[in-house]
Amino acid sequence: MSSSTVVNKPAIPSAPPAALAAFTSGAATLDRIEHVKLSSIVLPLNNPISDAKVLTGRQKPMTEVVFLFAEISTAAGHAGIGFSYSKRAGGPAQFAHAQEIAPVLIGEDPSDIAKIWSKLQWAGASVGRSGVATQAIAAVDIALWDLKAKRAGLPMAKLLGSHRDSVRTYNTSGGFLHTPIDEVIDNAVRSLDAGIGGIKLKVGQPDWKLDIARVTAVREHLGDDIPLMIDANQQWDRPTAQRMGRIFEEFNLVWIEEPLDAYDAEGHAQLARNLDTSIATGEMLASVGEHVRLIEAGSVDIIQPDAPRIGGFTQFLKLAALAEHNHLQLAPHFAMEIHLHLAAAYPLEAWVEHFDWLDPLFNEHLEIRDGRMHLSDRPGLGFTLSDQAHAWTVATAEFHS
Repeated sequence: MSSSTVVNKPAIPSAPPAALAAFTSGAATLDRIEHVKLSSIVLPLNNPISDAKVLTGRQKPMTEVVFLFAEISTAAGHAGIGFSYSKRAGGPAQFAHAQEIAPVLIGEDPSDIAKIWSKLQWAGASVGRSGVATQAIAAVDIALWDLKAKRAGLPMAKLLGSHRDSVRTYNTSGGFLHTPIDEVIDNAVRSLDAGIGGIKLKVGQPDWKLDIARVTAVREHLGDDIPLMIDANQQWDRPTAQRMGRIFEEFNLVWIEEPLDAYDAEGHAQLARNLDTSIATGEMLASVGEHVRLIEAGSVDIIQPDAPRIGGFTQFLKLAALAEHNHLQLAPHFAMEIHLHLAAAYPLEAWVEHFDWLDPLFNEHLEIRDGRMHLSDRPGLGFTLSDQAHAWTVATAEFHS
């Protein structure tokens, strides 16, 4: 795809940025946001990816991931970076929405993250408080938290208050349904040899017997002691989920993920009551409020929020407090570069999903060993964009004071 650059000046009809900053900031203001850069980056995948949603005809194979990056710098010389993302659809919409609301950042004190989140939400209130709206805000919110941690000279988890310096990690990318079972087994062995602690397999095929055969083959090859999870990607109905859940009880799974539609709180609650195996879900939800409904219905044993999808660190921390209050386990979805820090700061031992898809975007990489993903001593999130990321950039927009 060809690159294009859009440079925008902040447009605030009621007052120029300086006047607005004077109205909203007091003597306690320590710094001001001077520059915001948004980038749309398209990461191509080596092979088309298929899960149960593809095999049931509801989606096309995934060939790329589109990222929205936000880079923020201040008058005092501090900087932060954050990102959101979309699979199959929605990337251009995130970038467009971010361009519309970003001007309100100029002149704000970057320490006032909760205030800024609310301001961004109201700037785009007409599109609601979920979906593209929260995902666009997430990139900015994460960048502000990154800036705050870097200014403090701390890794993000240490700024949040970590409970541990490493978290359990499991691999998903080797177990997709387009992959032949022999290759799935080889991928699992390589992941374990590389220091990853658990393996997740995709299920939910139209022929349920194939699911059982694949899980059986992997469990028999790896043995009983390796943590094993399965993920149906929302493709079972309630009777099928009950039946398959009972069949899979004998495999000693860590969890069954997304057995039902993401918004079927009552159906998930029935499964959680009826099965010994833990029920995990939440990755497709795009706001804290949607997760609250799952929690109140008793739908999950393991909650799987995605910080870029629900609005960034500010919203994730609200949800994490509620999840802890309800004694839920945590296994954030995707984006391990972000979720490592949030999982390390969660009071209960968590799982983080290992994907190496994002590796080409960054100059730094996470340390994996002994079944765990380890924090580095780098401040903030601990990553910088690579030359390859800049080469994959298809559009940018910049806003200045």
